[in-house]
Amino acid sequence: MAKCDTCGNEYDKAFTLTREGKTYTFDSFECAIHAVAPRCGHCETPIIGHGVEKEARMFCCARCAEHEQAKGLRDRIG
Repeated sequence: MAKCDTCGNEYDKAFTLTREGKTYTFDSFECAIHAVAPRCGHCETPIIGHGVEKEARMFCCARCAEHEQAKGLRDRIG
């Protein structure tokens, strides 16, 4: 059994995730999101979807980007 890097749980169905050359072990997507998901530059929400990005800053949505004066971003391009 593998041990989760976030919660320490030993689980027979654990999985690994590699990001930027570092490999992590998790027992759930919840633990993986907690450990490695980028955070919104305004509200700190973990970004688990596409989000939006401006000048190397990531945001969960265009509204949060606006609060940080990141202009010209939209959630959907039609």
